Amino acid sequence: MAVVIRLKREGSKGRPYYKVVVTDSRSPRDGRFIEQIGNYNPMEEDSYSIDLEKVDKWIGDGAKPSSTVSSLIKKARKSSSD
Repeated sequence: MAVVIRLKREGSKGRPYYKVVVTDSRSPRDGRFIEQIGNYNPMEEDSYSIDLEKVDKWIGDGAKPSSTVSSLIKKARKSSSD
């Protein structure tokens, strides 16, 4: 089973809101997920939160983050080190 870390879209039309989830790569974008590890609101500047400990655990277990989630993780690591 290939496990990925990606965004799950929520919110209304024109007002997106995303949850960062760990899921099976075969499940649909807004379908079942294993664990929620953060959230992201693109309508507000720098409005995201990610549990970096859970991210490290899942990546250590072989999960692959999507490109968008990778950039969010990089931003979260940079802001936590400041």
